Amino acid sequence: MRKNILFIMCDQLRADYLSCYGHPFLETPNIDRLAERGVRFSSAYCQAPLCGPSRASFYTGRYLASHGALVNADPLKLGELSLGDYLKKINYRTVLVGKSEARANQDALARLRIDQRSNLGQRLAQGGFEHYEHFAGIYPDEIVPDDLAYNDYLRSNGYDGENLWESWANSAYDVNSKKVSGWQMRNANLPAAVAEEHSETAFTTDRALEFLSGVDPNDQWCLHLSYIKPHWPYLVPAPYHSLYCKDQILPVVRNPDELQAPHPVFKAFHEQTYSQNFSRDEVRERVIPTYMGLIKQCDDQLGVLLDPWFENTIFVFTADHGDYLGDHWLGEKDLFHEPSVRIPLIVCDPETDAESTRGTVNHEFVESVDIVPTMVEFAGGNICKQRMEGQSLLPLTRGILDQDNKREYTISQIDYSDRGPRVSLNLHPYDCRAHMIRTKNWKYILHEKFSPQLFDLKNDPEEFYDLGTDPEYQAVGKEMHEQLFTWFRERLIRTEMEHDFLFEMGVERDEKMGILIGHW
Repeated sequence: MRKNILFIMCDQLRADYLSCYGHPFLETPNIDRLAERGVRFSSAYCQAPLCGPSRASFYTGRYLASHGALVNADPLKLGELSLGDYLKKINYRTVLVGKSEARANQDALARLRIDQRSNLGQRLAQGGFEHYEHFAGIYPDEIVPDDLAYNDYLRSNGYDGENLWESWANSAYDVNSKKVSGWQMRNANLPAAVAEEHSETAFTTDRALEFLSGVDPNDQWCLHLSYIKPHWPYLVPAPYHSLYCKDQILPVVRNPDELQAPHPVFKAFHEQTYSQNFSRDEVRERVIPTYMGLIKQCDDQLGVLLDPWFENTIFVFTADHGDYLGDHWLGEKDLFHEPSVRIPLIVCDPETDAESTRGTVNHEFVESVDIVPTMVEFAGGNICKQRMEGQSLLPLTRGILDQDNKREYTISQIDYSDRGPRVSLNLHPYDCRAHMIRTKNWKYILHEKFSPQLFDLKNDPEEFYDLGTDPEYQAVGKEMHEQLFTWFRERLIRTEMEHDFLFEMGVERDEKMGILIGHW
C-alpha cells in the first residue's frame, strides 16, 4: 500500500498562538482539525531556537552537537544524511515547497566536482529535498536572487518593479497613499500592497497544489510544505491585517525583576533593537495582531490544501521555533524561554492502530529530531541507528508508551556568533554557545564564558528568577550539569559504521579469521 507524507512547517510560530493550544481569540480550525484526527504534543521542543540550525535537526534527526550546522550561514556536511536521502532509498519523491534555510556546501561540491545545478547538486544544496519551489521570501534589494520564482509570478500577474517581493509583498500604502516598508514595524497595521491571492503564503500553497495535482498516482511522495510566515517582516494582506486588535493578544509574560542584575547573555539580547522595541506596549499592540493575521492566513490556506483528506497520508504539523513577541523583554528567538524553544507539534497517523489516540494530547517530552525516524518508519524504511538521534513517535500515536525510551529531559542548543550580542559581549565566535537541558521541574543553561542559569519551573513556571548563582541551588545545578555532560558523551559521532555490525566486531571475530594477537 502506498504511504504518503505531508510535512508542514510554519516559521517562527508560537505554540500558544493556535486555538488547539489554547489561544482564546485566534481560531485555527484547520490546524485544529489535524489535532482532532491525530495527537497533539504539548511538550515538543526544537533543538535550536534559530531557523537554520533548527531545520538541520528536523531534516537530519540529529542534534547541533552532531550535525555541526550551528548558525544560519552554515551548510551541512555533505556526509550528513537527511530525510530526503533516507526516503530516496525506498523510492520516495521528497519535495520541498517553501523555505528550507539549507545552504549549499559550495567548497565541498567543487572539491568533489559535483555541479550545483545538477539534480544531485540541488538536492545536496536543499537539505536532501528535490528542488520544486524553494522560497525563503526575505530578499531585500541587495540580496535578491536572479531566479526568484515568486518575483516572476508577481510579474506575470501584472505587478511591476525590480524586486517585486520587496516592493509589493513587503510594502504597504499609508493613509497618504505613500508606499512604505514592511521592515519598519510601525507599518504592521497596514495591509500589504500585494493582493491576498498573490501573497507569499497563497503562492506557496498554490505551488504545493500544483505538485500534488501532477504527481504520478504510482509514486510515493513526501511533500515538505514550509511556509515562511508568520516570520517577520510582520506584514499581511487584507483582510487579515484587520481581523484582530490589541485586546486579543496574549498578556505579556515579563517581570521587572528580570532586569535587575541580569545574566550577561540575557542582557546583551535585551539590548538589541528588536528587544528594545518589543519591550514597548505600543509595538506589541501594533505588531502582534498582524502576527495573528499571518497565522490565520496560513490556517485558511491549509484548509484549501487539506480538503479533501489524502488517503494513507501521515500529516506532521510543526514550527522551527517560537517568537518572544516581547515576553521576557525580548524580541525574536535565540534564547531558551518557553515562548522561543517550545514548538507546536501535531502528528496525524492514518493507520488503524492510531484510532485510540485520535484527538488526544500527549505530554511526554518530544523533540524535532524525532521527525525523521517517525517518517522513515511510517514509510517502511529502516531507522539508521548510527545516525538518527531521535525516536519515532509512532508508538505514541498508536498508544504505546515504552518506559525504557521515555525522555527524562529535552535538549536545545544555540550558537549566537552571527548575532548582535557577540559584538557587544566581545566574544570569540567559538565562545558564543549555550546549551539547555530541561526536565519537568528544572531548566539549566550552560554558557561557555558566563555563569550557568537555572530556573525552578515548578515554583517559577514563567521563568522570571534565575537561580544559577544562588548558593542554595548549587546541588541542583551540579546534577543538571552532570546530566548535560552525560548527554554530550552519548552523541552519535561514529556514523559510518553500521550499527548492527558493531556487535560482530571484537577478538572472537578476529581469531576466527586467524588474527591471533598476544597468543603464546
